[in-house]
Amino acid sequence: MLFKQQALLRQKLFVLGSLAIGSLLYLVARVGSLDRLQPLCPIDGRFGPHAQDEIPLRALQFKRGLLHEFRKGNATKEQIRLHNLVQQLPKAIIIGVRKGGTRALLEMLNLHPAVVKASQEIHFFDNDENYAKGIEWYRKKMPFSYPHQITIEKSPAYFITEEVPERIYKMNSSIKLLIIVREPTTRAISDYTQVLEGKERKNKTYYKFEKLAIDPNTCEVNTKYKAVRTSIYTKHLERWLKYFPIEQFHIVDGDRLITEPLPELQLVEKFLNLPPRISQYNLYFNATRGFYCLRFNIVFNKCLAGSKGRIHPEVDTSVITKLRKFFHPFNQKFYQITGRTFNWP
Repeated sequence: MLFKQQALLRQKLFVLGSLAIGSLLYLVARVGSLDRLQPLCPIDGRFGPHAQDEIPLRALQFKRGLLHEFRKGNATKEQIRLHNLVQQLPKAIIIGVRKGGTRALLEMLNLHPAVVKASQEIHFFDNDENYAKGIEWYRKKMPFSYPHQITIEKSPAYFITEEVPERIYKMNSSIKLLIIVREPTTRAISDYTQVLEGKERKNKTYYKFEKLAIDPNTCEVNTKYKAVRTSIYTKHLERWLKYFPIEQFHIVDGDRLITEPLPELQLVEKFLNLPPRISQYNLYFNATRGFYCLRFNIVFNKCLAGSKGRIHPEVDTSVITKLRKFFHPFNQKFYQITGRTFNWP
């Protein structure tokens, strides 16, 4: 009799345990579903002063689920209308610079629940063929978002392309512009390294950096070499200042974004008038990669592509010294114009 009672008790406990686990799994799935589909509250007046301390960043609610289907083109017009989703022109653009950390900056800003990124470089303003397709073509290249969110795109070629400032001004004269820079010589070598890797993949030969960066006839810095020219930041910025006041630009320290990203991201949040939402919780250092990776929530992490952080070839120290001496006066003028000083040689 005792054995039968014990067996019956074990059976009841098993059933109750199964029900509890099933209920828990249902709640987890339900919360995850709601987190993906529930629209974010409008920014203004909806965030308490300590909201970021109360809950982890809920960035996935517009990056997964339904919005993912919209990006793949699987949503109907009725679904789009029902969820009040739109394709908005960007309110901020990362205009450059190439090899300054534009991709890292865009992905990190995408941690913010009020930011939606364009996944690909659109090259609308720097490509005559694309530009001729019109602003509506450009808008339809943007991701779906909720009306209160801001869309950001990045195309590093914008910064150095002569026609771009006027074209962007005609679209939106009050747009916010982000420029991320690195120490000019390091950036030039990184630029060279990316091109070199592309040549090697195609089994093609390529000149050494020293031969491209230094004019063999004069032994001076070769300003016709694009990697050098791009690093003369002040020359390009002066062209932009013909259309936009300096207050519409924010300069991001690309070197610091690698080693200490959070303070740089907080400055960008402030510039974009966003409530502070990106925290140290969202950034963790990957010792294997040697870079910070992104944590959207407890189950979704992301590291940048393996192509980031390429090992640079060794460059003759005399060439590095010559380049740094060449860039120095341009750097000083850049500090003066932007109001931001860097510890560049």
